[in-house]
Amino acid sequence: MRKRSLRYWASLAVLPAVLLTGCGDSGDSGAAAGDGNTIKVGILHSLSGTMAISEVTVANAEKMAVEEVNAAGGVLGKKVEIVQEDGASDWPTFAQKAQKLIKKDKVAAVFGGWTSASRKAMLPVFERNRALLWYPVQYEGLESSPYIFYTGATTNQQIVPGLDYLKEKGAKRIFLVGSDYVFPRTANKIIKAYAAANGMQILGEEYTPLGHTEYSTLVNKVVAAKPDAVFNTLNGDSNVSFFKQLKSAGVTADEMPVMSVSIAEEEVKGIGVANIVGHPVAWNYYQTTESAANDEFVRAFQARHRGAVTSDPMEAGYNAVHLWAAAVKKAGTTDVEAVKKAAAGISLDLPEGKVTVDGGNQHVYKTARIGVIQPDGLIKEVWSSDEPIKPDPYLKTYPWASGLS
Repeated sequence: MRKRSLRYWASLAVLPAVLLTGCGDSGDSGAAAGDGNTIKVGILHSLSGTMAISEVTVANAEKMAVEEVNAAGGVLGKKVEIVQEDGASDWPTFAQKAQKLIKKDKVAAVFGGWTSASRKAMLPVFERNRALLWYPVQYEGLESSPYIFYTGATTNQQIVPGLDYLKEKGAKRIFLVGSDYVFPRTANKIIKAYAAANGMQILGEEYTPLGHTEYSTLVNKVVAAKPDAVFNTLNGDSNVSFFKQLKSAGVTADEMPVMSVSIAEEEVKGIGVANIVGHPVAWNYYQTTESAANDEFVRAFQARHRGAVTSDPMEAGYNAVHLWAAAVKKAGTTDVEAVKKAAAGISLDLPEGKVTVDGGNQHVYKTARIGVIQPDGLIKEVWSSDEPIKPDPYLKTYPWASGLS
């Protein structure tokens, strides 16, 4: 795979408008989505390609949430009907499929995406059509859109707590490893600003293409630098190769912890527990999170998918469906503008705990949790913020982040 520049990934934000010129007039699809006996929604994730290791389970959780909504009577007296598409780990494909779901299938909302490149490819499609995307995965922040609800963590709910944890543990020398696209590059820009303000030294910053599998050279650089910790923003199945080769080099979590923000229980299975045991991760939910709602969530999902694990991104996707359904019921219509207005301030008790929609930026309040990967493949929480954190996607409350956006 050819290495892409940051300029290339940024250009994807405008690419869909070019690709899809002439695909139909823009406008609200909400009314059409509510016609007949069903209300259609789209589910758009990578079911193939390098990101399938992470995204398939999110789609499965969203489908389970739709089943639950329908079992409880649906919305507005109608059943919710799913139209599923495959983004195929290809960002222009995400844009094309989003346009198809909005204009041809006339869905009331779309639940989808994982990488920030896929989200940025879809963003102008949803804004041009004034349609709703519910995006379920943690991301780098510095963004908000009137037509996207972000149910995963933004920077101050995951990356900043992850850095705070490493700082508390005495880590002062950090090595940055990431995939070569917008999320890792923007996240690392934020991490470098945090480090400069908190007495940390960045020893190296390396990127590899999505799907990359040869990490011996990069691992050698990391080992030679002797950092106190590595901050990992690799995505997809590249993590399998990276952690296997890190372990082969004799690196242990005790001597060089790797803090990851895109590895949850599902990815641990793919990487192999022996290759990643003991390393820390930063999320807002784990299968082991203690709550009655989570006990039921885990039971229900494993009843549908034997041997499966639950994880933060899939839980955030599951949450998105229930938050959307609550907003539609409150609005009394699938009209997009009415649903947006109704969603503001909605609170639900969900598997991760209380989740509230911030009407100002359409992100959600989330509890930050640091966990450590256990020998059984599950993640044990070792630190939490104790209460949900108000989303601050532009890091306005952090003086050291001034000028980042």
